[in-house]
Amino acid sequence: MEKAVSACPLNCWDACSFHVNIDQQEVRSIAGNHDHPVTQGKICGRGRLLAERTNSPQRILHPLKKWNGEWIQISWDQALDEIALKMKEAKEKFSPRAVMHSHDYSNNGLLKCLDQRFFNCFGGLTEVVGSLCWGAGIAAQKWDFGNAYSHAPDDIENSKRIVVWGRNAANTNMHLYIRLQNMKKKGVPITVIDPIHHTTAKLADRYVCIKPGMDGWLALGVIKTILKNGWEDKHFIENYTEGFQDLVELASSISFKEIEKAADVSRETIQELADTYTSGPTSTFLGLGMQRYRNGGNTIRLIDALAAVSGNVGIPGGGCNYGNLAVGESFSKEKLTLPERRKEVRQFTRMNQAEDILGAKELPVEVLFITRSNPLTQVPDTNRVRKAFESVPTVVAVDQYMTDSAAIADYVLPCTTVFEEEDIYYASMYHHYMNYGKKLVPPKGEAKSDREIWKMLAERLGFGDDFKYTTDDFLEMGLQSLNKYGITLEKLKKEQFIELPVDSVPWKDRHFQTPTGKYEFTSTLALQEGFSDGKIKLIYPEESEVNLPEHTKQFPYQLLTIHPLRSNHSQSYHLIGSLQSITVHVSDSIADFKGITEGDTVEIYNKRGRVRGKAKIIKNGHPNVINVDEGQWQRFGGSINVLTPSGESDLGQGSTFYDCKVDIEKIS
Repeated sequence: MEKAVSACPLNCWDACSFHVNIDQQEVRSIAGNHDHPVTQGKICGRGRLLAERTNSPQRILHPLKKWNGEWIQISWDQALDEIALKMKEAKEKFSPRAVMHSHDYSNNGLLKCLDQRFFNCFGGLTEVVGSLCWGAGIAAQKWDFGNAYSHAPDDIENSKRIVVWGRNAANTNMHLYIRLQNMKKKGVPITVIDPIHHTTAKLADRYVCIKPGMDGWLALGVIKTILKNGWEDKHFIENYTEGFQDLVELASSISFKEIEKAADVSRETIQELADTYTSGPTSTFLGLGMQRYRNGGNTIRLIDALAAVSGNVGIPGGGCNYGNLAVGESFSKEKLTLPERRKEVRQFTRMNQAEDILGAKELPVEVLFITRSNPLTQVPDTNRVRKAFESVPTVVAVDQYMTDSAAIADYVLPCTTVFEEEDIYYASMYHHYMNYGKKLVPPKGEAKSDREIWKMLAERLGFGDDFKYTTDDFLEMGLQSLNKYGITLEKLKKEQFIELPVDSVPWKDRHFQTPTGKYEFTSTLALQEGFSDGKIKLIYPEESEVNLPEHTKQFPYQLLTIHPLRSNHSQSYHLIGSLQSITVHVSDSIADFKGITEGDTVEIYNKRGRVRGKAKIIKNGHPNVINVDEGQWQRFGGSINVLTPSGESDLGQGSTFYDCKVDIEKIS
């Protein structure tokens, strides 16, 4: 049995280092690498399942073409020749923009960005922008700080107070959860704010049960309390911020009574949170769910403002930790992507790509590539997405399995798994180490890496010279910006993981990346992007009793669709039998009112669709909440996104998944 060091490619906070056991050129098992300074040998079930994902007999092993509604196996040459011809025809008849690339980040890796190189060299495309997961929050922090940076994991040791706001670290960020456990043992108070009383909430010293979508209102209530008591960090505000008076006016425009009612949080709890934030250093760890409402960007802006007002920005043990884009910015991605080669580009948002496809009459989408994603389960309003994708004359899916999205394609091209290719892995969310993953086993069947697929298509389309590089050549291109720090591919291969030159405490020099160089309560960048003003807004979710009173009477319950514990989005449902049914988590108050008991068959529904599953009763969370984990495949009863709305958040870069009201009934 050979043991090799590798890395996890999954789109996750933790970016773990692996020990992989290999026997007879097959991955047998995966364990954590105890030598890694952050992940320290601990990995989750999603990572361990990558062995089964590589070996499963369900894998697609050969190129497939749909012929008269049936799949037939074809050669790579035939598949690529036919796809290239259709791309040429679309480009000649319309423009490069008649070819669309729908992708996301289900699997990371530095060389995954070679898809951009391919389409840029093709002359352009229709690309998707924004993010289903965290887009509004990233936009918010760019408006406030100039970028979305987080403190290094070990900086939590400098915190005197910790607030986990909307993040169930036990499920989605296990190495933070381990650190939280250690800090609790040291006597550091932990507060969790969330509408669901989950595992991380059970660890906390204080659990604040908040009404879904109203986190920004609570943050403003805490700010209002800090200002009322004169506890704000006057030195920071006077010397390093812009627009503070606009925030003061916003806080003055609403009463504590209104905030308590809107957020469903008591005045006493608001006062306790003000004490927590002004008795720091206090670190805040934000989750991704609370920005998935129409008001999501302003929610994050208000929590950012709370960290700034209370003096917890740019200090050890503080921070408003959401994303850590400095990690990805460390690489020379322009060397890999060649942005200067693109001539024509059209942009659809990930959230509204179905509407945009259906509305593109003068310049239709003729060829659609689906890579690194499963939009038929992940993009909101699934039925409309299906209608849009099925309207495209040629759909090409690059995948390892016959997902819901691959099933509606005309061609499916089999791609390799992490252990069948070589790459560099990292995550722009938590820690700032990059991990090296070498090719450990030969590909199953005829599967090929993304790099090989783009190379073979480029050769057929006349720009093959742009891909006449080895994997090492491309990796060295991406590492060029790090060479001045003594970081080379040779060194990375030897050491397996290397810490990137990223600040452990962002903004410690009080120089921000905003146009003014200061923290901006009122954003200059917002004005540059065409927004009417850059002031922080206090907004209700779209599907709220204030905005849509009749709709919320008909559909009174809040549907959340949180990340599953055992599957990275939709990637593992087909591999775990116990996951292949819908579980509907229902608050005990709804269950009591509707006469629902554990195990009952229930149906949740709204005007967009219906989903049926087995009820599981949840306690101690907000009384009007229903949750169904996202990612379920159609064949197993999904997708839950048949219920969720398309549309964009207030700052234009995020989804509104959670802005979703439903009703529920027990099925006899």
